[in-house]
Amino acid sequence: MLVHIVADYGQGDLAFAEVVQRIKTHLPDAEPVLTPVPPFSTLAAGFCVAQLGLNEAPAGTIVYHNVAPRADEEEARPNNAGERLAFARLPTGVRVIGVNAGYAFSFVRDEAEELRWATAADEGSQFRSRDFFPQAASAIAVGRPDALGDELEHEDIPDVPDKQIAYVDGYGNLKTTIAPAGVRAMPGSSLWVHIAGTAREVITGDGTFSVQHGQMAFAPGSSGWTNPRGDEVRWMELFLRGGNAWDSFGRPPIGASIDISTTP
Repeated sequence: MLVHIVADYGQGDLAFAEVVQRIKTHLPDAEPVLTPVPPFSTLAAGFCVAQLGLNEAPAGTIVYHNVAPRADEEEARPNNAGERLAFARLPTGVRVIGVNAGYAFSFVRDEAEELRWATAADEGSQFRSRDFFPQAASAIAVGRPDALGDELEHEDIPDVPDKQIAYVDGYGNLKTTIAPAGVRAMPGSSLWVHIAGTAREVITGDGTFSVQHGQMAFAPGSSGWTNPRGDEVRWMELFLRGGNAWDSFGRPPIGASIDISTTP
Protein backbone atom coordinates (compact mmCIF):
# COMPACT_ATOMS: atom_id res chain seq x y z
CA MET A 1 0.00 0.00 0.00
CA LEU A 2 1.53 3.31 -1.11
CA VAL A 3 1.34 5.91 1.68
CA HIS A 4 2.44 9.44 0.84
CA ILE A 5 3.43 11.40 3.94
CA VAL A 6 3.22 15.16 3.35
CA ALA A 7 4.41 17.16 6.35
CA ASP A 8 6.44 20.14 7.52
CA TYR A 9 8.79 18.22 9.82
CA GLY A 10 11.87 19.16 7.80
CA GLN A 11 13.96 17.33 5.21
CA GLY A 12 15.43 14.23 6.86
CA ASP A 13 14.00 15.17 10.27
CA LEU A 14 13.65 12.56 13.00
CA ALA A 15 9.91 13.26 13.04
CA PHE A 16 9.49 11.66 9.60
CA ALA A 17 11.24 8.51 10.85
CA GLU A 18 9.03 8.36 13.93
CA VAL A 19 5.83 8.78 11.91
CA VAL A 20 6.89 6.13 9.38
CA GLN A 21 7.69 3.76 12.23
CA ARG A 22 4.27 4.30 13.80
CA ILE A 23 2.42 3.98 10.48
CA LYS A 24 4.23 0.72 9.73
CA THR A 25 3.24 -0.54 13.18
CA HIS A 26 -0.44 -0.12 12.34
CA LEU A 27 -0.19 -0.74 8.58
CA PRO A 28 2.63 -3.28 8.07
CA ASP A 29 2.12 -3.32 4.29
CA ALA A 30 2.56 0.45 3.98
CA GLU A 31 5.20 1.72 1.52
CA PRO A 32 5.92 5.25 2.78
CA VAL A 33 7.04 8.08 0.46
CA LEU A 34 8.06 11.32 2.17
CA THR A 35 7.29 14.80 0.82
CA PRO A 36 8.44 17.70 3.02
CA VAL A 37 6.94 21.18 2.78
CA PRO A 38 8.00 24.42 4.53
CA PRO A 39 6.98 24.98 8.18
CA PHE A 40 3.28 25.71 8.70
CA SER A 41 2.69 25.89 4.92
CA THR A 42 -0.79 24.45 4.52
CA LEU A 43 -0.90 25.90 0.99
CA ALA A 44 2.11 23.85 -0.14
CA ALA A 45 0.69 20.80 1.64
CA GLY A 46 -2.67 21.20 -0.09
CA PHE A 47 -0.97 21.56 -3.47
CA CYS A 48 1.00 18.34 -2.89
CA VAL A 49 -2.08 16.49 -1.63
CA ALA A 50 -3.93 17.34 -4.84
CA GLN A 51 -1.03 16.56 -7.15
CA LEU A 52 -0.58 13.13 -5.56
CA GLY A 53 -4.24 12.37 -4.96
CA LEU A 54 -5.94 13.58 -8.14
CA ASN A 55 -3.59 11.81 -10.55
CA GLU A 56 -3.49 8.11 -11.34
CA ALA A 57 -2.24 6.09 -8.38
CA PRO A 58 -1.96 2.43 -7.34
CA ALA A 59 -5.06 0.90 -5.80
CA GLY A 60 -5.26 1.57 -2.07
CA THR A 61 -3.03 4.65 -2.12
CA ILE A 62 -3.28 6.92 0.92
CA VAL A 63 -2.10 10.52 1.23
CA TYR A 64 -1.39 11.19 4.90
CA HIS A 65 -0.64 14.82 5.62
CA ASN A 66 0.13 16.85 8.68
CA VAL A 67 0.77 20.58 8.66
CA ALA A 68 -0.96 21.83 11.78
CA PRO A 69 0.01 25.38 12.76
CA ARG A 70 -2.77 25.37 15.40
CA ALA A 71 -3.82 28.73 14.00
CA ASP A 72 -7.58 28.16 14.13
CA GLU A 73 -7.60 29.73 17.64
CA GLU A 74 -5.22 32.42 18.87
CA GLU A 75 -5.59 31.86 22.61
CA ALA A 76 -3.65 29.29 24.63
CA ARG A 77 -4.35 25.67 23.61
CA PRO A 78 -5.10 23.41 26.61
CA ASN A 79 -3.67 19.89 26.39
CA ASN A 80 -2.01 20.58 22.99
CA ALA A 81 -5.36 20.75 21.20
CA GLY A 82 -5.24 21.49 17.48
CA GLU A 83 -7.05 21.28 14.17
CA ARG A 84 -9.15 18.13 13.72
CA LEU A 85 -8.27 15.13 11.59
CA ALA A 86 -10.34 14.84 8.40
CA PHE A 87 -10.81 12.44 5.49
CA ALA A 88 -11.46 12.77 1.75
CA ARG A 89 -12.14 10.09 -0.83
CA LEU A 90 -11.10 11.22 -4.30
CA PRO A 91 -12.38 10.11 -7.73
CA THR A 92 -9.05 8.33 -8.34
CA GLY A 93 -9.74 6.06 -5.37
CA VAL A 94 -7.02 7.76 -3.33
CA ARG A 95 -7.90 8.36 0.31
CA VAL A 96 -6.64 11.52 1.98
CA ILE A 97 -6.19 11.65 5.75
CA GLY A 98 -4.90 14.74 7.50
CA VAL A 99 -5.67 17.74 9.65
CA ASN A 100 -8.12 20.25 8.22
CA ALA A 101 -5.80 23.21 8.68
CA GLY A 102 -5.67 26.23 6.39
CA TYR A 103 -5.57 25.22 2.73
CA ALA A 104 -4.66 21.55 3.27
CA PHE A 105 -7.92 20.31 1.69
CA SER A 106 -8.65 23.33 -0.54
CA PHE A 107 -7.37 21.90 -3.84
CA VAL A 108 -9.35 18.64 -3.45
CA ARG A 109 -12.49 20.04 -1.80
CA ASP A 110 -14.59 20.38 -4.94
CA GLU A 111 -13.39 17.09 -6.47
CA ALA A 112 -13.82 14.85 -3.42
CA GLU A 113 -16.52 12.20 -3.54
CA GLU A 114 -16.64 12.08 0.25
CA LEU A 115 -15.53 14.53 2.95
CA ARG A 116 -15.79 13.50 6.60
CA TRP A 117 -14.29 14.14 9.98
CA ALA A 118 -12.18 11.31 11.40
CA THR A 119 -12.87 10.01 14.88
CA ALA A 120 -9.43 10.73 16.28
CA ALA A 121 -8.31 12.67 19.33
CA ASP A 122 -7.38 16.26 18.54
CA GLU A 123 -5.62 16.88 21.84
CA GLY A 124 -3.41 15.13 24.34
CA SER A 125 -0.06 15.19 22.51
CA GLN A 126 2.24 17.77 20.97
CA PHE A 127 3.01 15.15 18.29
CA ARG A 128 -0.47 13.98 17.33
CA SER A 129 0.62 12.82 13.86
CA ARG A 130 2.79 10.20 15.56
CA ASP A 131 0.83 9.36 18.69
CA PHE A 132 -2.81 9.37 17.51
CA PHE A 133 -3.25 9.85 13.78
CA PRO A 134 -1.48 6.73 12.40
CA GLN A 135 -3.85 4.51 14.35
CA ALA A 136 -6.81 6.49 13.02
CA ALA A 137 -5.42 6.25 9.47
CA SER A 138 -5.09 2.47 9.76
CA ALA A 139 -8.69 2.21 11.00
CA ILE A 140 -9.85 4.18 7.95
CA ALA A 141 -7.65 2.12 5.63
CA VAL A 142 -9.20 -1.17 6.75
CA GLY A 143 -12.73 0.26 6.62
CA ARG A 144 -13.66 0.25 10.29
CA PRO A 145 -17.15 1.80 10.51
CA ASP A 146 -16.29 3.79 13.65
CA ALA A 147 -13.25 5.45 12.03
CA LEU A 148 -15.25 8.24 10.37
CA GLY A 149 -17.70 10.70 11.82
CA ASP A 150 -19.90 13.50 10.52
CA GLU A 151 -19.64 15.05 7.09
CA LEU A 152 -17.07 17.81 6.65
CA GLU A 153 -18.91 20.78 5.20
CA HIS A 154 -17.46 22.63 2.20
CA GLU A 155 -17.65 25.91 4.09
CA ASP A 156 -15.20 24.48 6.64
CA ILE A 157 -12.55 24.42 3.90
CA PRO A 158 -11.36 27.72 2.36
CA ASP A 159 -11.08 28.39 -1.36
CA VAL A 160 -7.68 28.11 -3.03
CA PRO A 161 -6.19 31.61 -2.69
CA ASP A 162 -5.72 33.53 -5.91
CA LYS A 163 -2.35 34.62 -7.35
CA GLN A 164 0.02 33.17 -4.78
CA ILE A 165 3.09 30.93 -4.72
CA ALA A 166 1.86 27.44 -3.87
CA TYR A 167 5.04 25.37 -4.09
CA VAL A 168 8.75 25.71 -4.89
CA ASP A 169 10.33 22.63 -6.43
CA GLY A 170 13.94 21.49 -6.19
CA TYR A 171 14.93 23.45 -9.31
CA GLY A 172 13.58 26.72 -7.90
CA ASN A 173 10.53 26.74 -10.19
CA LEU A 174 7.61 28.64 -8.65
CA LYS A 175 4.29 26.83 -8.96
CA THR A 176 1.43 29.27 -8.53
CA THR A 177 -2.31 29.35 -7.93
CA ILE A 178 -2.85 31.18 -11.23
CA ALA A 179 -4.82 29.29 -13.86
CA PRO A 180 -3.77 29.77 -17.51
CA ALA A 181 -7.14 31.36 -18.24
CA GLY A 182 -6.22 34.15 -15.82
CA VAL A 183 -3.30 35.30 -17.97
CA ARG A 184 -4.57 37.42 -20.85
CA ALA A 185 -1.52 37.62 -23.06
CA MET A 186 -0.49 36.07 -26.35
CA PRO A 187 2.23 33.39 -26.18
CA GLY A 188 5.60 35.08 -26.57
CA SER A 189 4.41 38.31 -24.96
CA SER A 190 6.51 40.11 -22.39
CA LEU A 191 5.02 40.79 -18.94
CA TRP A 192 6.33 41.85 -15.56
CA VAL A 193 5.79 39.73 -12.47
CA HIS A 194 6.06 41.36 -9.04
CA ILE A 195 6.64 39.20 -5.94
CA ALA A 196 7.59 40.49 -2.48
CA GLY A 197 9.00 43.74 -3.80
CA THR A 198 10.98 42.23 -6.68
CA ALA A 199 9.95 42.58 -10.34
CA ARG A 200 11.17 40.36 -13.15
CA GLU A 201 10.40 40.35 -16.86
CA VAL A 202 8.81 37.12 -18.06
CA ILE A 203 7.85 35.61 -21.40
CA THR A 204 4.46 33.97 -21.64
CA GLY A 205 4.18 30.68 -23.45
CA ASP A 206 2.55 27.29 -23.68
CA GLY A 207 5.47 25.48 -22.05
CA THR A 208 8.25 26.31 -19.61
CA PHE A 209 11.00 25.48 -22.13
CA SER A 210 9.56 27.84 -24.76
CA VAL A 211 12.13 30.52 -23.84
CA GLN A 212 15.82 30.98 -24.52
CA HIS A 213 18.55 30.22 -21.99
CA GLY A 214 18.57 32.93 -19.31
CA GLN A 215 14.96 34.01 -19.91
CA MET A 216 12.14 33.46 -17.44
CA ALA A 217 9.03 31.69 -18.68
CA PHE A 218 5.54 32.18 -17.31
CA ALA A 219 3.64 29.21 -18.64
CA PRO A 220 1.45 26.26 -17.65
CA GLY A 221 3.68 23.96 -15.62
CA SER A 222 3.95 20.23 -15.17
CA SER A 223 1.59 20.09 -12.18
CA GLY A 224 -2.12 19.50 -12.57
CA TRP A 225 -4.75 16.87 -13.11
CA THR A 226 -7.91 16.02 -15.01
CA ASN A 227 -11.10 16.48 -13.01
CA PRO A 228 -14.09 14.09 -13.11
CA ARG A 229 -15.77 16.27 -15.74
CA GLY A 230 -12.84 15.72 -18.09
CA ASP A 231 -11.46 19.26 -17.71
CA GLU A 232 -7.69 19.62 -17.55
CA VAL A 233 -6.53 21.60 -14.53
CA ARG A 234 -3.16 23.31 -14.86
CA TRP A 235 -1.33 26.00 -12.90
CA MET A 236 1.02 28.69 -14.17
CA GLU A 237 4.68 28.30 -13.30
CA LEU A 238 7.65 30.66 -13.23
CA PHE A 239 10.70 28.94 -14.70
CA LEU A 240 14.12 30.53 -15.23
CA ARG A 241 15.83 28.52 -17.95
CA GLY A 242 19.37 27.78 -16.86
CA GLY A 243 18.79 29.33 -13.43
CA ASN A 244 16.62 29.41 -10.34
CA ALA A 245 13.43 31.49 -10.39
CA TRP A 246 13.05 31.35 -6.62
CA ASP A 247 16.53 32.80 -6.12
CA SER A 248 15.86 35.43 -8.79
CA PHE A 249 12.87 36.72 -6.82
CA GLY A 250 14.79 36.76 -3.54
CA ARG A 251 13.43 33.45 -2.20
CA PRO A 252 9.87 34.60 -1.37
CA PRO A 253 7.80 32.42 0.99
CA ILE A 254 4.96 30.12 0.07
CA GLY A 255 1.80 32.22 -0.01
CA ALA A 256 3.54 35.34 -1.32
CA SER A 257 1.23 37.38 -3.54
CA ILE A 258 1.91 37.65 -7.27
CA ASP A 259 1.09 40.76 -9.28
CA ILE A 260 1.23 40.79 -13.08
CA SER A 261 1.59 43.96 -15.15
CA THR A 262 2.86 45.23 -18.48
CA THR A 263 5.37 47.56 -16.81
CA PRO A 264 8.19 47.14 -14.25
